[in-house]
Amino acid sequence: MPEGPEIRRAADELENALLHRPVLEISFAFPYLKDYEPFFKGSSIKKVETKGKAMLIRFDNGYTLYSHNQLYGKWYVRNAYNYPKTNRQLRLAIHNEEKSALLYSASDIEVLKNEEVPEHPFISKTGPDLLNEPISEQKLVERFTSRAFTNRKWSILLLDQSFIAGIGNYLRSEILFAAQIHPDLRPADCSREQLHDAAKACMELTWRSYRNKGITNDLQLARELKAQGAKRNEYRHWVFNREGLPCRIDGTEIIKFRAGSRRCYYCPTCQKSSRDKNRFHSKKPEPM
Repeated sequence: MPEGPEIRRAADELENALLHRPVLEISFAFPYLKDYEPFFKGSSIKKVETKGKAMLIRFDNGYTLYSHNQLYGKWYVRNAYNYPKTNRQLRLAIHNEEKSALLYSASDIEVLKNEEVPEHPFISKTGPDLLNEPISEQKLVERFTSRAFTNRKWSILLLDQSFIAGIGNYLRSEILFAAQIHPDLRPADCSREQLHDAAKACMELTWRSYRNKGITNDLQLARELKAQGAKRNEYRHWVFNREGLPCRIDGTEIIKFRAGSRRCYYCPTCQKSSRDKNRFHSKKPEPM
């Protein structure tokens, strides 16, 4: 399932293909949206925003297209009216003279007036999108220690889109490793230093993944492993999908377990369940 960085990269592709170019045609697969098709002819897209795993395509006619990829949705950007060969079902198509943006397999698509967007059931309940909204480390720490979140386990909390939008399964494991926090701990169990480390890890690894096509590992180490012939899945992450392999920091065997019905990975040495432990700080992401 795509996470926030993958949705933001898809949004970038759509912006590059569609921004400020008059729409020739929009077509919807769902009958309840068909009446909206004429509204968009000749309009232009002003911006493509993300809210976690949702996308908001803003038009200059006062309307916004909301979509959520859910498990199987996928965007394709192609030359105009050049459809890919796929068994997926086309749900939404946006065409201009040069390009087509095609959304396949997604079932959550809505047309909203701009003023309706903040009240949308998903948007109104979703936490900050770190790739789309400016937020400070201190504000994240305040969020961690708020009544709504402080007594919930990190392993469950990080998958809750009302907490932080766009964090999914791989980012959860990677953030907790970089912050040196055991998955069973709660924000209430953590020291002030750990909370700030968690805030830094949330921001840095989300941006690192976005800028580097899903890589959350130390970038220099990833380059070295790639040069040695490692496959992408072997150099991409610190701990995610590395069950039974040695920790990249101290060689301890990485453990896999299930939390929130989804797989989670951690190093039992780097991520001890007590506060008294040696610290590890992930390197900062490379500048843009």
